[in-house]
Amino acid sequence: MFFMHHLCMPRMAKKMSKADGTKFAPATKQTGPVVKPGEFIFAAAFLDHGHIYPMVRALLDAGGQCKYVYEPDETRRTAFLADFPGVQPVHDFEAVLQDPHVHMVAAAGVPSTRGPVGVQCMAHGKDYFVDKTPFTTLAQLEEARATVARTGRKFMVYYCERLHSEGAEYAGQLVKGGAIGNVVQVMGIGPHRLNAPSRPGWFFDRARYGGILCDIGSHQCEQFLYFTGATDAQVLHSKVRTHPNYPELETFGDCNLLGNNGASGYFRVDWLTPQALPTWGDGRLFIAGTQGFIEVRKHMNLGVNTQADHVFLCNNDTYEYINVEGKVGCRFFGDLVLDVLNRTENAMTQAHAFKAAELCLLAQEKAMII
Repeated sequence: MFFMHHLCMPRMAKKMSKADGTKFAPATKQTGPVVKPGEFIFAAAFLDHGHIYPMVRALLDAGGQCKYVYEPDETRRTAFLADFPGVQPVHDFEAVLQDPHVHMVAAAGVPSTRGPVGVQCMAHGKDYFVDKTPFTTLAQLEEARATVARTGRKFMVYYCERLHSEGAEYAGQLVKGGAIGNVVQVMGIGPHRLNAPSRPGWFFDRARYGGILCDIGSHQCEQFLYFTGATDAQVLHSKVRTHPNYPELETFGDCNLLGNNGASGYFRVDWLTPQALPTWGDGRLFIAGTQGFIEVRKHMNLGVNTQADHVFLCNNDTYEYINVEGKVGCRFFGDLVLDVLNRTENAMTQAHAFKAAELCLLAQEKAMII
C-alpha cells in the first residue's frame, strides 16, 4: 500500500538561486532537529563548491552545531561567515582534526582533493561528509575503502540530486511501498548551465574535476542503485563530448548500466542548459516498474511553472500528479546525524556510497570520446 499527497500549491521558488546551480540551495521542508543542542558537533572545510551551503544548512536543521570553518581563501571564508555568523574560523585544518568534540567534517573542496581529505579526517577519528563527486580516481576510492575498514569511520557523500530533492524522496517512498511493482529500469537526465565566466580554473581541468560522468554522473549512478535496489552493476557503454573552446571540459556524457538484479539504467548529463531556461537545469527522473511508472520533474515543470518537485505516477489503479515541494522533507540529514552518533547505517550504507562512486569512475574510464 502507498499514500498519495493531495495536489497542493507549494511556496514560490527563489529564481536567482535556481538560475545558478553553483549557488542553488533546495528550499525543502524543514524536518526539524533529531538531537539536542550540543549533541552533534561538526565542522565545515574547503568551500570550493557552493554545495557546502545546503550541506551545512541541512545539518543545522537536523540539530547539529557547526563549530568551525576552515577555508584558506579569505573571500570564500568571509562569505560563509556572513551566512553562518556563529561559526569559528580557524586558519589551520589541524585545529579541526585535533578537537575531540568534532564528530564530523563536511567538505566541498576541489574534486581531486576530496578523497584524500576524507582519508585524513577518518585517520583522525572524524566521520566525513563530502560533496559529490567524492573521488576522481579508482586509487582514491580504494584508499578510502581501506581507511574505512581500518578506522570504522564513515565516508558519506552528498548525492544531492536524490538526497536533497523532495520529488526523489517521494518517488522512493512510492517505490518502496510497491506502487509500481518491481523496478526494471531507471533513466535520469541531469542537464546543467555552464556559466563559464563564473567558474574557477579547476572546473576546466579534467584531472581536477574528474570528467563529466565522474562528476555530475555520480548523482545518476547513485539514483540507479537506490531505485533499482541493485548492489552492483556493469557499465555497458559510455561516451563523452568535449567543449570546442575548453578542450579538457566535457559538456555531454551518457551511460548504460546493467544491475546485478537485472535492472537496466540509462543517464544523460550535460552543461548545455540554454540561457532562457529559468532554472539551471531541467533535471528529470523516470522509473519504470512491472506495474507502473513514475516521473519526477525536479526543478520545474517546463512550460507550466517554475515550482519544483513534480511527481507523476501511473499504475494499474490510478494516474496522478502530485506536487510535493515543501511537503515531504528529506530524511537523509537527520538519519546521518543519528548514524554518526549511534554507528548505524540508516541514511545510506557505506557500501552504497562507495559503489555509486565506483560506477561513475568506471563509466568515465570506459567512455568513448565523440
